[in-house]
Formats: sequence, structure tokens, C-alpha cells
Amino acid sequence: MALSRRYFLKSAGLSLFGAGFVPPFLRRAAFALEQPGSSARKKILVAVFQRGAADGLNTVVPFGDRAYYSLRPTIAIAPPTSRSDSEGQGAVGLDGFFGLHPSLSSLKPLFDQRHLAIVHAAGSPDSTRSHFDAQDYMETATPGRHSTPDGWLNRYLEAVPLAEATPFRAVAFAPRMPVTLLGPAPALVLDDVRNFRFRSMDSLGHTAGPSPLEAGFEAMYASTADPLLDRTAREMFEAVSTLDRIGLADYQPASGAQYPNGPLGKSLRQVAQLIKADVGLEVAFAEVGGWDHHVNEGGVQGQLANSLRQFGDALAAFHQDLGDRMSDVVVLTMTEFGRTAHENGNRGTDHGHANVMFALGGPVKGGKVYGPWPGLGPGDLYEGRDLALTTDFRDVFAEVAVRHLGAVETQTIFPGFSVSSARFRGFLS
Repeated sequence: MALSRRYFLKSAGLSLFGAGFVPPFLRRAAFALEQPGSSARKKILVAVFQRGAADGLNTVVPFGDRAYYSLRPTIAIAPPTSRSDSEGQGAVGLDGFFGLHPSLSSLKPLFDQRHLAIVHAAGSPDSTRSHFDAQDYMETATPGRHSTPDGWLNRYLEAVPLAEATPFRAVAFAPRMPVTLLGPAPALVLDDVRNFRFRSMDSLGHTAGPSPLEAGFEAMYASTADPLLDRTAREMFEAVSTLDRIGLADYQPASGAQYPNGPLGKSLRQVAQLIKADVGLEVAFAEVGGWDHHVNEGGVQGQLANSLRQFGDALAAFHQDLGDRMSDVVVLTMTEFGRTAHENGNRGTDHGHANVMFALGGPVKGGKVYGPWPGLGPGDLYEGRDLALTTDFRDVFAEVAVRHLGAVETQTIFPGFSVSSARFRGFLS
């Protein structure tokens, strides 16, 4: 997608702040631009992308389908029993047919409390097994189309404009702007919010005087008659001011919320901080990699188990941290495609098709695994090797956009796709 001048100016400005260069005139302007009334509670979506194609069949285990065990002789997760549950060696039972991987045990109470719903056999109708293509198709919500210039969440922001929107309406916690949020609607990308604090003191604690470079920037912004430049500068000032005001270094999660030290825990901790600070957040995006397990994936123990423990504990900590604020929040997880139903000769799994999605939050009608189960028998597998698709991921996205975020017009959000509430799985109230 061609970068707009507005996008370049904003990204360049925030990069300056992240590098520690904040001219004094920017600090003065930022504090002068505080806007009253920006703290209104909003419905919030937190999208979590598991990059690398997580193994859905070992994440939410179909232990009630006996074919599962013949397909995976060394990496299958045992059915739940009182003995295996107590020792963490079997699936954590959900409904008599499905169970969570034991590393996701921290999510079981949320399922029982009906705050967590699962959509199985979900994903893209496109048959690609390319990570790059599949991720782009999911983030643009246009499977099979390479030419889509923007992401589905950016199109949502464009379709539902807010006159009182703050620069923090849409924030991605990632090294670069994800395709999901690419487009004309403003969005911020922050690898770590702590990098955007004001730095007005020198190493001895004294206020630093303006350098010639700072003076040049001040003169440039003060003399501009370009309304685009002025508007972009104001958004930068407000963003930096807000991050400085909410006390980034002093944040303490709610009692009992223990975020894991991995990247997802770090990102969700910062999302929780922005939500509690009432900075106008509506859409947050986080991502976590490390799911491409072709070799030695493991079963109860191993690579997948370690990744799932970080994943589940991060979601559980986020839910605990927000407490009553979860009544306004939906967390939706996704991954580009699933893994083969058969384990391979290296005790891993290869690129597959359908997968599993989680929805967590107050508006979620949890305690249920949604979606028709296609089966794992020889005649049931997609192309003879993969879990077949029964829920298009766009139906899941659309249900969130309509029932949670309040979108009315969906054709621009999901071009070429007919959104019908009759296809919604009903996992949102």
C-alpha cells in the first residue's frame, strides 16, 4: 500500500519520540492540547494474531473423535480423566467431546464462568498453505485476493468514524504496523509504550536547552500553513502527552494478575494499561509468533506446550487485570491456518487448513465450543489431510464488528463477502 503523507509524518514524529528526541516546544504544545471528554467508556476489541499457524487440534483437543488418536500416535493429548487431570497429563475437559491442552488450564475457569467461547474448524476458505499469503488474506479479510490495499480493522475505523476519536482509538503492539490496521484511518504502532515517555531532563536531572535541531523543528511547525501537517502534529502532541500523563513506569496490574514474561504478556499488560487509563482505545492488536512446529512439536510437554502456557496465562492475566472492565471488552484470537491432522515423521505437524479461534470477554456467551464438527475420519478430511472448514473466519470477524463494535454497514469492511447474521455462531450477546 502506498504510504500517505499523513502516515509518514505521524510515523516519523513518533519515531523521533521513541528515539528520545522530544523538543521542548512539542512538550509545551502537547500538554496544551489535552482534550476534555475523551475518557468515555467504549466497546473495545483486542485482536491477537498467533503467527506461524498454531496447531488447533492439540490446542482444543477433540478427544471424543477416536480418529484423532490414530492420526497422532506420539503427540496426541490423552482424554481427560480424574487421574490425568490431577497430574496434568490429559486434556482439560470442556463438554465431553473437546478439551483444552493441559497448558491452557488457566483458561478453564473462564470457560466455566461463560466468559470464554471457542469456535472450532474455523479459518479461511482459501486453500493456500503459504504463511505470508494466508496471513495477508486473514488480515485484509479478502481470501485469495492479493491486491487489497488495506486491513479489515482499518476499514471498520473508516466505516464508523468518531468525531471525538483520540490518537489511541486504534493501537498495534508490534514491531511494525500490521496489515490488519493498514489504511487511511489513523492508527498507532507501539512496540513498547514506555519508549514514548517525555525525556526533558539531562543525565544530571537538569532541563536541557533547545538544540539547533530542536529550534529548527519548532520553527517548522510554528510557521506551517499546511492543515495536514498541523493536524498530524497535533495528533502526535496529544499521543505523547497522554502516554506521559498515565504514568507508564508506575503501572501495577490488579491483584492476582500475573502476566507471563513473554511478548504476548507484555503486550496485553500494556493494552490493559491503556484501557484503564481511558485514553479512547477501541481497537488493539497484539501478535505472538513461534507456532510453526514441523519438528518435535511435543504433546503434553514440548514446544507447543510451552507456547500455549504463555498464551493461556497471558489471556487469563489480562482478564483478571481488567476485572469489571471486561464487560466492555472482547478478545479475539486467530492464526493463519491449522496444521495437518496427521503428525509427520519428525513428530511435528505441517501446514494445514481449518483451525480454532477463541473469544474472551464480558459480552461473550462462553462455556461452549461453537461450530459444526466435520470429523477426522478418512472421508472427512480436507484434501485427505486436514481438518475441514465449517466456519469462515469472516463470519467470526463480522459478528464481532456488528454485535460488539456496532457496525451497521459491512460491505465496505468485508468487500465481496455477504455478511448474514444467519451465519453468525451466536457467541456474542
